[in-house]
Amino acid sequence: MRAALDRIFRRFVVSGRLTIHWPDGQVSSHGTGEGPTAGLALRDTRLLAGLLLQPDITIGEAYMDGRIAPVDGTIYDVLDVLMSNYSAGAAPHRLLALQEFLGRVTRWIRQFNPAARARRNIARHYDLNGRLYSLFLDRDRQYSCAYFRTGTETLEQAQIAKKHHIAAKLKLDRPDLSVLDIGSGWGGMALTLARDYGARVTGITLSSEQLAEARARASAEGLQERVGFELCDYRAMTRRFDRIVSVGMFEHVGVVHYRQYFEAIRRCLAPDGVALLHAIGRPDGPGRTNPWIARYIFPGGYIPALSEVLPAIEKAGLVVTDIEILRLHYAETLRHWRRRFAANRDTIAALYDERFCRMFEFYLAGAELAFRRHGQMVFQIQITRDQGALPLTRDYMFEAERVMAPRVSA
Repeated sequence: MRAALDRIFRRFVVSGRLTIHWPDGQVSSHGTGEGPTAGLALRDTRLLAGLLLQPDITIGEAYMDGRIAPVDGTIYDVLDVLMSNYSAGAAPHRLLALQEFLGRVTRWIRQFNPAARARRNIARHYDLNGRLYSLFLDRDRQYSCAYFRTGTETLEQAQIAKKHHIAAKLKLDRPDLSVLDIGSGWGGMALTLARDYGARVTGITLSSEQLAEARARASAEGLQERVGFELCDYRAMTRRFDRIVSVGMFEHVGVVHYRQYFEAIRRCLAPDGVALLHAIGRPDGPGRTNPWIARYIFPGGYIPALSEVLPAIEKAGLVVTDIEILRLHYAETLRHWRRRFAANRDTIAALYDERFCRMFEFYLAGAELAFRRHGQMVFQIQITRDQGALPLTRDYMFEAERVMAPRVSA
């Protein structure tokens, strides 16, 4: 078993260096040393079969259980070596390639998310102890990609900039525009649109924890007359709105339901309205959700390729008026989250336990590296029902952001 794994590592690690400390005390090292380096201790011989047969889920579970441990580094360093080699086209594990193929074939079943199942999936991640998220997110609890103009911004500044960047694309050029926020989270986007732009916002979520917090925040800011939050599936919404925004929610829709999602956008968007979709995307065509992520972090989740999203928009009779790709912005966001999580690790362990902390460390490190090494990105798609609903050029976006610049730098 060990000899077979050693051969796989020898073929796979062609750049950087990975040093393996085997359960019997022996050590082997693979790679050229040019690139990221890391050491990994395997503490249990029973791990070897799992790494051979199901490596993409075994390594995460073993780290959570303490059966593997980084040596002279962190789990980020280990994943950096592995993901760098995978993205460089190193020969993959043959069984992993087969599992990747089967995952793509069966994803239609795995991503079937009717309303009841969608709510259960959301609760798994977003109904955790609310204090957890306050310990590694920004003050506004923006749990999505921030917007770094220079890369030197604080997390708070970059998240404020993200909200205004999105608002500029919504063209909130007059007060009292009605806005639907699909997947409103802890309410930060909805509150910003009401407070800074005079909009009347309805936020919908499937998380009871987030709903309670968002309503409390609206009340505390005296914005409850302008902002309302509802526990509601997007498919159940029938009211019309001047603007629709959705940030970091589309990844939970499931590819099976894209047609339904954009039909809901068309149904709820005024004839001259504007919608803005902000979501994570994959650069290399349709794929599958990593099984460890699907089991422990985002059940039912899927990161789409643009080639899967745009046809669904077209079939719904909507018009794409602008697309922007944010490349390394989420990598920088996750770097901030990862460091804040580490700084508050003892407090988080007291809320949950050591296994939970390792689970989140593995998630945050792997997610950051997916953007740095595998080319994942965030896309922002501006959508209308009428291509004449917006000015001929994008100048209005830049002007709106210029006006709000003092708030971003505050």
